[in-house]
Amino acid sequence: MFVVIVHLQVRPDRLAAFLPGIEANARATRQEPGCLRFDVLRADDDPHRFVLYEIYRDQRAFFTEHRAAPHYAAWRRIAGECVTEHRNTFCHPVSLQGQDS
Repeated sequence: MFVVIVHLQVRPDRLAAFLPGIEANARATRQEPGCLRFDVLRADDDPHRFVLYEIYRDQRAFFTEHRAAPHYAAWRRIAGECVTEHRNTFCHPVSLQGQDS
């Protein structure tokens, strides 16, 4: 499993363009065979800050399959027009043997 946490800061004057763009990207990404989860979260303290929580089967599903999908190119164009800050954090689950959930 491979997890991507994306932090986005959206230009206030581009929010109306960003919202349908991220919705289309999320909907299409969820249909990818390698995507296990794709959530779009909005910060409570800043309506222009978003966090994407994405889980993929493995790194290949994200770096190769997801980024080659036609909808990803459309998303990159929208992000380029609307997003002022973009930071990815790549993660893998940690197995904590003997730990309570």
